[in-house]
Amino acid sequence: MTSWQIVRIIAGTFILLTLALGLPGSPLYMSQWWLAFTAFVGANLLQSGFTKWCLMESILRKLGVKPGC
Repeated sequence: MTSWQIVRIIAGTFILLTLALGLPGSPLYMSQWWLAFTAFVGANLLQSGFTKWCLMESILRKLGVKPGC
């Protein structure tokens, strides 16, 4: 897998998990503050779309994951 594939998997997992933890109707509900983390992930995805730089991808590359689209 390439770094971008892993970034997308991690971002999708974080979004779904934090929505489950932050929405009051969810059986996993903990606190609505989890939705702030959802917004943080979304903002980072938006920023990386414009700047073509992603911190998570930089970290994965330093860990030896091959780059790619």
